[in-house]
Amino acid sequence: MNIIVCIKQVPNTNEVRIDPVRGTLIREGVPSIINPDDRNALEEALRIKDTYENVKVTVLSMGPPQADAALREAIAMGADEGILLTDRAFAGSDTWATSTALAAGIRYIGDYSIIFCGRQAIDGDTAQVGPQIAEHLGLPQITYVEELKIEGDKVIAKRALEDGYFVIESKMPVLLTAIKELNKPRYPSIKGVYDAYKGDKVKLLSAKDIDVDFDNIGLEGSPTQVNRSFTPSGRTGQGEIFQGDYKECVNKLIVRLREKHLV
Repeated sequence: MNIIVCIKQVPNTNEVRIDPVRGTLIREGVPSIINPDDRNALEEALRIKDTYENVKVTVLSMGPPQADAALREAIAMGADEGILLTDRAFAGSDTWATSTALAAGIRYIGDYSIIFCGRQAIDGDTAQVGPQIAEHLGLPQITYVEELKIEGDKVIAKRALEDGYFVIESKMPVLLTAIKELNKPRYPSIKGVYDAYKGDKVKLLSAKDIDVDFDNIGLEGSPTQVNRSFTPSGRTGQGEIFQGDYKECVNKLIVRLREKHLV
C-alpha cells in the first residue's frame, strides 16, 4: 500500500506579524512549522504503516526551498521519502492553483491507495485544498476524519459534524482530510532526525517536471486573490460594571443586552 501525505510549511501563528504598509505577512525571522492538521494526517499514515506490512509513506509539499525542513521532519517521524514542488511559477497560488499543482505532483508519484491532507492550514483556514485535489483526481473524499479503520480494500471513517458524526465507507483509492481529534502526532526520534538528513531523501521537482498546466498555477492562474491583510485594531470602548444586589445586576445586564439587540 502506498500512502501520500500532503503537508504545508506555515509560519508559527504565535509569531505572525503583518507589514502595516504593504499589508503582507512578515515572514523574515518568523519560525516555520508543519501545519498542525497535516501532522495529524501524517501520524495516521504512519500508524497504518506501523500496523500493516509493505506500506510506503510519501510526503508531498509545495513551497520555497526552505520547505525542505518540513519534509525532513516528516521523514524523521517515519515517512519514507519527501517530494517538494518548488518553482517561481508556483508563487502566489491560491487554493485552486495550489491543488492543481499538488494533484499534478500526485500524478507524477503514480500508484497510491490513500491520500491524506490536513483539514485546513492555519495561515489560510480555507479547508479547500484537500477537497479540490480529490476533484482534480476524480477521487472519492471523506473530510473531517476523527476516526479511521481499514478493512480490505476500503476505509471506514468517522466524519465529525458540529452536532454529531457520520460513519462513511469508501473503496480505495480515496482522499481523507484529518482533524486534531484523529490522533496525537508523535515526535521525531534522534535516529530519525539523523537518517532524515542522511542521503538524498527529498526530491525537488519544478513545474516542468510534473507536467502541470501553467495557465492554472501561480498568481496568474489563481481565480481568487487577497486584496488586503491587516491586523484588527483593539477595542477602545469602556466596559460597564454593575454593583449591588446580584438580582438587580442581572436585570440591568439583560436590559443593556436588549438595548443592543444581543438577546
